[in-house]
Amino acid sequence: MNRKLIISIAFIALILNGLTSCTTCSRKNEGFVIPDELFTDGSALQVNPSVIEDMVDNISSPIEMASLMRALNVPFSQRYLAPTRNLSQFNTSHEKAFKMGVLGCDLGYLNMYGRTSLVLDYIQAMKSLADDINVGQFFDFNTLRRIATNNQNIDSLVFISQQSFTKMERHLQQNNRGNLSMLMVAGVWLEGLYLSCQFLRERPHERRLAESIAEQKIILDQLLILLRNFSNERYIADVVAELSTIKELFDDIRITYEIGEPVAVEENGMLTIKQTDISIVHYTDELMQAIIDQAENVRNKLIKNNV
Repeated sequence: MNRKLIISIAFIALILNGLTSCTTCSRKNEGFVIPDELFTDGSALQVNPSVIEDMVDNISSPIEMASLMRALNVPFSQRYLAPTRNLSQFNTSHEKAFKMGVLGCDLGYLNMYGRTSLVLDYIQAMKSLADDINVGQFFDFNTLRRIATNNQNIDSLVFISQQSFTKMERHLQQNNRGNLSMLMVAGVWLEGLYLSCQFLRERPHERRLAESIAEQKIILDQLLILLRNFSNERYIADVVAELSTIKELFDDIRITYEIGEPVAVEENGMLTIKQTDISIVHYTDELMQAIIDQAENVRNKLIKNNV
């Protein structure tokens, strides 16, 4: 298990202490017209950006997830992807931010598998949603389209996609719109979980994949702490309620750790000491199946996928 995923009580306390009082939000934000729905009644706290960055760093990126799938020789499947045809169903900035996170995860999946013929559709959909919540200026649509159309360097496509998404998320955080930033992060996380679960449904004996899913209980705990900070907003409260149904299942998973012996390794000509701790994930096949089913139910409900 990646040691980045290990969270202690001390880190939970850090998250809680990192919440700082929100100053009065000005309705003039760098020339953009921000809908009234984005402004809360002041009861929510502004989240320390470093806390968000730490948590986002701990979430397996769509690229990492797709890399694991390819390493396990899991074939690409278009049917797993969230639809782009139903964007008109998302009426509020909250819904659009969440959907953009979901599509961002799918875009990473497409990029990793080199499916440039489908990439354009997802780039266009994300650009439309980004424009609607006034962060489209950070989405390098023309460059992404040119690379995808000409089947150029996939690494460049991946890098620019991730860079655009990161700039949008940080801008929202820095401009007292952390509610939308957290919804984007939640969308990325849920879609990543959903994709992993779909792969496991077809490959139920892939223990490495099952353990990767089980370890997401740690990230979900962090995510819910931060989302609950904005739960005075109806949509976010609904997202929290839906994700909590997955957490109830994750709570039955146990993760224990065995401390290994430190070893000396050479990195870049220098001696480095590395710890060889290992993690052991405890779950049942029945519990994992319940998580797979519930992740699919919650994901489809939140992205309004009635298929």
